Amino acid sequence: MKPQSLFQKSLLATSVALLLTGCGTTAAEEEVTQSELSTDESALLGMLPSCEEPEELAEVVEHACIHAELGPFEPVTAAALGAPVLVDVSTPHTAYNITLPSSATSWGWAGRVSFLPDESGEFAFLLSRHRGLRIYDAATGLEVARECRYQVPTEVCGALKTAIVVDLEADTEYHLEFRSILSRNAAFSLVIEEAAHHPEE
Repeated sequence: MKPQSLFQKSLLATSVALLLTGCGTTAAEEEVTQSELSTDESALLGMLPSCEEPEELAEVVEHACIHAELGPFEPVTAAALGAPVLVDVSTPHTAYNITLPSSATSWGWAGRVSFLPDESGEFAFLLSRHRGLRIYDAATGLEVARECRYQVPTEVCGALKTAIVVDLEADTEYHLEFRSILSRNAAFSLVIEEAAHHPEE
């Protein structure tokens, strides 16, 4: 018997997720399904390595956790894929409560928001969900490489689950793209913190 291709596995997991969502599921069943989907997605997009200096990143997470738990909060609805991106999430030290619109072109929910860093350096995008994000240069449409992923320990912060670290350039607009298959992952919090400056030249 031939081994299942990654694409077939992904389709199977997606079908299971849609069936479970339609019939109603427990949180545990959804978590298992979400884990399978995340594994397939990681394999398809290239596995992000774990961040090498978790101690330094933990300090960033601890600061972000204060905002994730105490605010200030800003509720926003992401722009649908293909629509103009008018929602900005550039205000520092802010917890953005993002809601994704239902996707018109595919199953699930998907959307984009805009981020414009005022300094060049490494930024940590901290999320209250396990699923991550993809980042694009708004001017060119090219995807920006993500450096690493940090799974936030519950003892460090219960309100945040994942941090994605990305190296960005000052005064360059970026589009942050989020997707979700399950409705419970279509609303989440995002806190963006600077993780490291570029050295002065």
